[in-house]
Amino acid sequence: MAGKLTTIGFDADDTLWHNERFFRMTQDRFAELLADFTEKSHLEERLLEAEKRNLGHYGFGVKGFVLSMIETAIEVTEERVPASVISALIAEGRDMLNHPIDLLPHAAETVGFCAENYRVLLITKGDLLDQERKLAQSGLGDMFDGVEIVSDKNRPVYEEIFARQGSGSNEGMMIGNSMKSDVLPMVEAGGWGLYVPHGLTWELEKADPPKEAEKFRQIDSLKEVTTIIEGIGVS
Repeated sequence: MAGKLTTIGFDADDTLWHNERFFRMTQDRFAELLADFTEKSHLEERLLEAEKRNLGHYGFGVKGFVLSMIETAIEVTEERVPASVISALIAEGRDMLNHPIDLLPHAAETVGFCAENYRVLLITKGDLLDQERKLAQSGLGDMFDGVEIVSDKNRPVYEEIFARQGSGSNEGMMIGNSMKSDVLPMVEAGGWGLYVPHGLTWELEKADPPKEAEKFRQIDSLKEVTTIIEGIGVS
C-alpha cells in the first residue's frame, strides 16, 4: 500500500538542466583529435571502458571524464599522443566546467509547485564544486530545503537522506532521468521513483524499468509531475 508523500527529491543533470549534450560534444571533439590514430566507434568503446574502470577512483563528473579521455588517448596511440592533444582535452574539460546553465522546460515551475506542499531536496552526484556552481547559476537554489551532493546513488544513500531530511524513504519520491541511479534504488528503498527520460543518456546510467513496482511512474516531461503528485495525494 502506497503511503503518503512528504518529501520530493530532484536529480539535477539532465533532469533540471542540460548536461549530457556537453559530454557528447566533447566526445565528438575527442574523436576529431584522435582521428589519425583510430576510428570513432573504437575510441568510444575504449573511452566507455575507461570511464567504467575509473568510476571508483575519480567518481562522476567532468574531471573524471577528462582523465578517462587522457588515459584512453594514451592507450589507443600506444603512448604516442601529442602533448597538443592532451592540452586540447584539458581545455575542453575547462570549457565544460564553465558552460552556462540551460534549464530544461518546466524545471522552475515544477520545483516551485512541489516546494509549496512538500519538503524538496536536490540529490545529485558529481564533482562538488561543479555541482555547486550549476545550482547557483540555475536560480533554483532557494527553492530547495536541502541539497545533497553524493558520490553515488543507491538504496542506502536514499534511505539515509530521506530519513535525515524527511520522514523516511517510504514517504519520499525521487524524480530523475536515470533509471539506474534515480529510480531503481529509490523504489528499492520503498519510495516513489518517477522517471523523466532525457534525449541523451550516458550508457552507464541505463537500466530496465521496474514495470511491476507499485511506486514506479514514467512521464514524458516535468510538466506532468503535478498530475502524478496530485494522483498520489497531498501530504
